[in-house]
Amino acid sequence: MPTSRAVSALRPLPRDAVALRPESLFGGWQARNAAATLPHCVSQLDEYGNLANLRRVTGDSGAEFRGFWFADSDVYKTLEAALWLGDKSGFVAEIGALLEKAQDADGYLDSYYQVDNRDKQWSELHFSHEMYCAGHLFQAAVAAARSDDSAAPQIVGVARKFADLLVRRFGDSPEVDGHPEVETALVELYRVTGHRPYLDLAARFVENRGHGVLGEGRFGPRYFQDHEPLRDTAEVTGHVVRQVYLLAGAVDVAVETGDAALLEAAERLWDSALSSRTYITGGQGSRHRDEAFGDPYELPPDRAYAESCAAIGSFQWAWRLLLATGKAKYADEMERLIHNGIAGSTGLDGATFFYSNPLQLRTGHDGSHEDAPSQRLPWYSCACCPPNLARLMASLDNYAATGDPGGLQLHLYTAGTFRAGGHAVDVRTRYPWDETITVTITEVGPGPWTLALRIPAWCGDARLTVNGEVVAAEAGYVRLTRTWLVGDRVELTLVMLPRLIAAHPRVDAVRGSAAVVRGPIVYCLEHADAPEGVAFEDLELDTSAPLQVSRDPDGLAPVLLKVPLRARPTDTPHLYRPLPAPARATAPVAVTAIPYYLWANREPGPMRVFIPLSER
Repeated sequence: MPTSRAVSALRPLPRDAVALRPESLFGGWQARNAAATLPHCVSQLDEYGNLANLRRVTGDSGAEFRGFWFADSDVYKTLEAALWLGDKSGFVAEIGALLEKAQDADGYLDSYYQVDNRDKQWSELHFSHEMYCAGHLFQAAVAAARSDDSAAPQIVGVARKFADLLVRRFGDSPEVDGHPEVETALVELYRVTGHRPYLDLAARFVENRGHGVLGEGRFGPRYFQDHEPLRDTAEVTGHVVRQVYLLAGAVDVAVETGDAALLEAAERLWDSALSSRTYITGGQGSRHRDEAFGDPYELPPDRAYAESCAAIGSFQWAWRLLLATGKAKYADEMERLIHNGIAGSTGLDGATFFYSNPLQLRTGHDGSHEDAPSQRLPWYSCACCPPNLARLMASLDNYAATGDPGGLQLHLYTAGTFRAGGHAVDVRTRYPWDETITVTITEVGPGPWTLALRIPAWCGDARLTVNGEVVAAEAGYVRLTRTWLVGDRVELTLVMLPRLIAAHPRVDAVRGSAAVVRGPIVYCLEHADAPEGVAFEDLELDTSAPLQVSRDPDGLAPVLLKVPLRARPTDTPHLYRPLPAPARATAPVAVTAIPYYLWANREPGPMRVFIPLSER
C-alpha cells in the first residue's frame, strides 16, 4: 500500500445530528419517499417475483425464477431504504430472516445461481452481477449497522458471511465483476466493522480492472472499463453506471489507503466527464444501445439516455470527492444533480419513475416502450432505478452537511437543524425557490467554532451578514470562525436572476439554442403551457425581451418563469429546401416554463430544455 496519506477533508455527520424540516423541499421528498415510494417498491418486489426468487432457495416457493438474473439487488436496495427510514412495517425483519435462511453455509447468496445454475457460480463474472448484488447487500448492512432496528445484527451477519466468502475466493485472484459496485460497498463495510480484509479486497478489485480479464463481451472492454488500468485512464468511457460506481469505489479506496495517485485519477476522470460528457441537468449517458458515455460533446437532448441510476452514481461519486478534497465544485454538482437529473426521475405521486431522462420529447413521440416512455412508469423489467431512488431519498439528510469538533459545513441548502462540535444551528429557508438562507445558532460548545457556507459557482451576487454586519462572500466556501453565542444570526442571500445558458459550440445538437435556468433549477417548456394553435417545435426564444419570474404557490412549483417566445411558421411541406430569407415570426408572447424535474406530471406531450433562438 502507498505510504503517503490522501487527505479526507470532511467527515459525514451522524444520522441523529440532522433533522430536515418537512416543509423543506428535501424534507417533502423524504416524506413522499416514506409514504409512497418505499411501500410501492415493496409491493412491486412481491408482484414481480423478486421475493419469490429468494423463497425458491429456501423451498418456500415453487414458482419459476422471474426477472433479470440480478433481481436480488432490487431487494437489497429496498431493504437499505427501509433501514434508513426506520421501517415500522416489518419488512426489514421479514427480509433479514429470509436472507439468513436462503444463504448457503459458505456464505454464498444469489437466488439466480442457487437453484437452477449451481454449476455456473462465479464462472460468468463478465455479466453475472454476483458481486454487484453482493455489494448492494453490503450497503444495506451498512445502513443496518447505523440503525437501531432489531434485525440489524442479523442483516450485518449475513452480509459479513458473504463478504468473508469473497475475501477467501478472490483475495488472490485477478478477477473482477463485470459491473462495479462491490468496491465502494466493501469499503463502507470495512468502515463499520474495522475488518481490514474488506478494504484490501476492494483495493484489489480496483487494481484488477483494466487488464482485459472480462473479455470482449458484446460492446468491447471499454464498456466494462476493462481496457486499461484506472490509474492510466484519461477519459470516462463505456457503461455510465459501471464507470461512476467504479470511480466512487476508487475514491473510497484512495481515502482509506492513503493513495493520493488514485484520488488524482478519480479527479482527472471527473474533469473528463464534466467538461464534455454531461448534460445541463447533470445527467450522463448519450447512447441507448450500451447505456454509455458518448464521444466528447455528443449530447443530443432527444436521445439522451441519462439513466436515473447514473445520476445517483454520479451523485455518490461527487459526495466522495467532496469528502476527500473539500472542494466546492463537487457540492455544486451534487446540487445540480439532486434538483434536476435525480429529482426528475420520480413523479409527484412517488410511485412512477423514469429510467432514462431525455431533455426533449418531440410531438408524435411513440412512448409505448419502456425504453423511451412518454411518462413515468410504475416499474420496469429492469427495475434498478426505482429502489435506487428510494434508498437515495431515504438517506438524503446524510448529504446536506458535514461536521467535526471544529465546525459545521453546509453543502446543500435546506431547512432543518444540524449539530456538530457541541454546537447546533437552525436553518430556515425556502431554497431553491427563495434566495435567502438564515442560520441561527441555537446551542454553543466551548471555544471558537467555524461555520462554513457554500457559495455556488452559478451565483454571481452573494450577500452575507453576521448579526447584520456585512461579510465578503465569493464562490466556494465562506468560513466564519468565532466564539458564537446563542441567538447569533447568519443570513446568506444567493441572488437568483433567471439566465440563459448555451452549450459549448461543439454540442452540435443544441447549437443556436439556449436553456433557461434560475439558481440551481433547470427549466423546460412543456406542451401544456404552449399557446394554442402553435406547433410546439416552432417556438423560438426571443432574446430581445427579458425573462420574468412568476410566483404561483398553488402551481406545479412555487417559482415559474415567463419566457418570451415567438412562433416561426413553417410554410413548406418539404423536408429539405434551399435556404430562403428568414420567415417573419409572430409577435413575442410570454410562455410559462416549469422546472425540468416536474415535467411529465400532466398529460403526455412534447417537452424541451434547449429552446432555439429567434433570428429576429
